[in-house]
Amino acid sequence: MQEAQVAGLLTPEKFLLTILFKVAVMAVLATMLARYHRFRHILIFERRGWIDRLVFMLALAVPLAAGVAFRVQLNYYAADLTLEGALLAGLIAGPYTGALVGLLVSVPALLNHEFIALPFAVGCGFAGGGLREACPKETIWQFTPFVFLDLPKHIIKMIRNLEPIWQIILMLAPVALELVRQALGLRFGVARLFYLEPPTPWMMFLVLLATVLCIATPIKIWNSARVEHRLQEQEKLLLAAKIESLKSQINPHFLFNTLTSISSLIRAEPDTARTLIIRLSALLRRLLRSHEHFVTLREELEAIDEYLDIEVIRFGPTLKVVKHIEPDTMDLIVPSMILQPLVENSIKHGFSRKVGPGSIMIRSHRENGRAIIEVEDDGMGFYADSNQTMSSGIGLANVRERLRVIYGTTYQLKLTSEPGKGTLARIEVPELADVHPISA
Repeated sequence: MQEAQVAGLLTPEKFLLTILFKVAVMAVLATMLARYHRFRHILIFERRGWIDRLVFMLALAVPLAAGVAFRVQLNYYAADLTLEGALLAGLIAGPYTGALVGLLVSVPALLNHEFIALPFAVGCGFAGGGLREACPKETIWQFTPFVFLDLPKHIIKMIRNLEPIWQIILMLAPVALELVRQALGLRFGVARLFYLEPPTPWMMFLVLLATVLCIATPIKIWNSARVEHRLQEQEKLLLAAKIESLKSQINPHFLFNTLTSISSLIRAEPDTARTLIIRLSALLRRLLRSHEHFVTLREELEAIDEYLDIEVIRFGPTLKVVKHIEPDTMDLIVPSMILQPLVENSIKHGFSRKVGPGSIMIRSHRENGRAIIEVEDDGMGFYADSNQTMSSGIGLANVRERLRVIYGTTYQLKLTSEPGKGTLARIEVPELADVHPISA
């Protein structure tokens, strides 16, 4: 009975602070739960197994029950969120989950001889579940703390269309349950059912407002987490599609150049043309079998070897390939088909007009947590004013765009050249030892 007197004799200032802390406690709890990966997964998918429902129930009921225990032991009224927690659980996960949450949350109050707390909390859970079954699911997620701002618009729409507006119903549900709690508390006393008795009549509005906010605020926070997850999934799908599109540009480009070379050799060197066709077929079969966006540097170099086998046949002994690959870089993860356009660029622009032998050097090393890959030739090179023209080709433009899509601003692709001495293409990307596959 002493608790009833204390609850009823709260000064307006302390009562207002209690109301504010109550909303804050619910917002903090909702934010903490939204950061839990399993809980976020439960929010995203409407179809939930019994394990997901059990996790959701415990994640919500345990801290709420602890709050009721704090209220019982320490008279910290802002921690008691029995009505709000049970109703919220029913709205999100269904009537049985809401009822079980209400049951667990009311246990500390029941041990304190507040016998009406148990049926009231279970009833709130069933009420929330009933609303969930009755209204469209997405309507629940659209319920926000700013529903009061749109209240006139909703009322006009409801009168004009003569149909229920679920946002108003979702707002009135916690208001009605709070009024029931106030009535039961006045009838049987706070010793049987805890409630916040406003010190002045007009503060009853604040009680009702806080009850609605304690429902709307978690829904707003959790819906933001759902939207964020969907945006991340859409970004992953878009990234996968964009990478696949950019990757597919390389193969036709390379195929066109190789077929041009074969056509020029058919009459003059038919055996060489036949060998080129066989090597090209083997390379294309390998490319068709590969669907990975990322490979190890070792696998990327093996693909380059197959490509260079074709080019060495075209150019004969005049083309020499040298590799300086540090062993600790062989297992680094790189985008697939990222080196072939650079090597092709060296051959096309460096040796197609050069008289005499030429060489291509491929180097790799690690430096300050970054992977450095270089492709250098001693071909014709180009002048500074032709850099833009050369960089805008399909191959190099593709490489630059793929690196930008994958690494953002953390990559570097530098192309330097000196006329008559050759060209150096340098790729610098963050060092990756593993990568999660991009899935649709």
